[in-house]
Amino acid sequence: VQLQASGGGLVQAGGSLRLSCAASGRTFSSNAMGWFRQAPGKERDFVAAISWSGSSTYYADSVRGRFTISRDNAKNTMYLQMNSLKPEDTAVYYCAQRRSVSYSRNDRDYVYWGQGTLVTVSS
Repeated sequence: VQLQASGGGLVQAGGSLRLSCAASGRTFSSNAMGWFRQAPGKERDFVAAISWSGSSTYYADSVRGRFTISRDNAKNTMYLQMNSLKPEDTAVYYCAQRRSVSYSRNDRDYVYWGQGTLVTVSS
């Protein structure tokens, strides 16, 4: 399984970005996925997760109401729509896949990881 994250960039505070995570292989549609982020000098943090079908989602308190996670199993792609971005959202964003149908906020539960895409929010 290979994951390719894209869509990062530089945006002003209050703006929006949509991240994508394209997955190779035949396991995408049967496994839960998640987004994590790592700011400079900080540990990697959970952002959002989604079940295999997309029917269940879970968000970190810091992004709930601003970010939306979704997936298109026909396209083997997961998305993260980020609205009302804040400077504190600046980080490298990683997508990850579990070997399970249910989501988790623990990064140790994820087996496959993308290379990360940088999001920079200016004030």
